[in-house]
Amino acid sequence: MLFPTPLVPGRLLRRWNRFLCEAVLDTGETVRAHCPNPGAMLGLKDPGLRVWLEPNDDPRRKLRHGWRLVEFGDGHWAGIDTAVPNRVVREALEARQIAPLAGYGGVRPEVAYGTRSRVDFLLTEPGLPDAYVEVKNVHLRREDDWAEFPDCVTERGAKHLRELVEVAAQGHRAVMLYLVQRTDCARLRMAGDLDPGYAAAFAAAAHSGVEMLCYDTRIDPMGVRLGRPLPVEVPGL
Repeated sequence: MLFPTPLVPGRLLRRWNRFLCEAVLDTGETVRAHCPNPGAMLGLKDPGLRVWLEPNDDPRRKLRHGWRLVEFGDGHWAGIDTAVPNRVVREALEARQIAPLAGYGGVRPEVAYGTRSRVDFLLTEPGLPDAYVEVKNVHLRREDDWAEFPDCVTERGAKHLRELVEVAAQGHRAVMLYLVQRTDCARLRMAGDLDPGYAAAFAAAAHSGVEMLCYDTRIDPMGVRLGRPLPVEVPGL
């Protein structure tokens, strides 16, 4: 996934709220930008962080910039836009780059299922069971090379896990795919201290036939691309 407009660098001044931040560009201009991430963003919203923004000239938008990346001093990157993972995964699915799902040629986004929910992708292929794929954005890192999910309480996320359990019970493939939008992580675990309910739902789903996949990403100011598969820690397995 390539950014349609070249990004511009700057320093974060503050994140005002879930959807608004302020940064000073390298040009010296101070701008307010859309923050496309309603989560806690632990470790990614500290004043002074190197950030990359995407400018736009759309007259329908109130803000002329959107926050896309954090660049760490050690050469690593993090993507903060929660809409990016679905775009990256869709491109990868259509190119058959995700090995456990490479047998599927039909890729349909946003298909209704469960209780007033829409699965991120429904994969179909003659002779194969349908595969229901939910995608989650991961960008929390607190210890060593562990990526963790979630970074705050997400009842919606736990609901998706429960619905995937029902899908698996019906004989379909049920897949939770975690996309790590960081370049400094090598494995994934659940952040049970931040959301015990989600961690419990994750363990129950994994033991009930839901497939847990995780991939990292390659990130630079040009775009975000699918990286390598990462191991997922599942209690009891």
